[in-house]
This record gives sequence, structure tokens and C-alpha cells, in this order.
Amino acid sequence: MIPDHTRHIGILSVSLYMPAAQSLKDRRMILKSLKDKLRANFNISIAQLDQEDKWQTAICGIVMIGNDQRYLNSTLSNVLAFIESYRDLEISDTEISFI
Repeated sequence: MIPDHTRHIGILSVSLYMPAAQSLKDRRMILKSLKDKLRANFNISIAQLDQEDKWQTAICGIVMIGNDQRYLNSTLSNVLAFIESYRDLEISDTEISFI
């Protein structure tokens, strides 16, 4: 029997609004704090994807890879719940997809 080596990539795209940010420096501080906390609590990769020049908005991509799509979906849902509970920002749009 051939072992199953199927791999799945889970991608969470999140559009964020940071009403407290009054400068790019404020926004960078909020995003850095969020990224550090997500990396410490979840086994994910995260990067800002768009809107680097906007004070109060950002689009972030969060990625996981694994062999169990249900586990990836569950973890990305937990990441989203963590972001929703994070002070200093609001979620304006989300999308979870798999490759």
C-alpha cells in the first residue's frame, strides 16, 4: 500500500481596520504586536500583503501547511477568533481557502 502524502495549504486573508492608528508608525506597532502574538500562539506564517501606505487599514495573509485539512480549517478559525478579540483593530473582511 502506498502511503498518503497529501499536503494541504490553508490560507486566511484578513482585511483589518485600525481606528486608533493616527500614523504609519502607529499602524506598524499594532501590526507588529498582532503578528508576534499570533506567531507565539499558533504555528502559522503571517505577512502584510497590501495597503502598506494606508494609516488605518492593512491586508494580512496567514498560511499553514499540513496533511489534515480539517485541522488546518479549525486552527485558522481559531486564529480568526483571536484576531476578532484583539483590541486596537476591527476585521472588515476575511476569506479562508485551501490549495
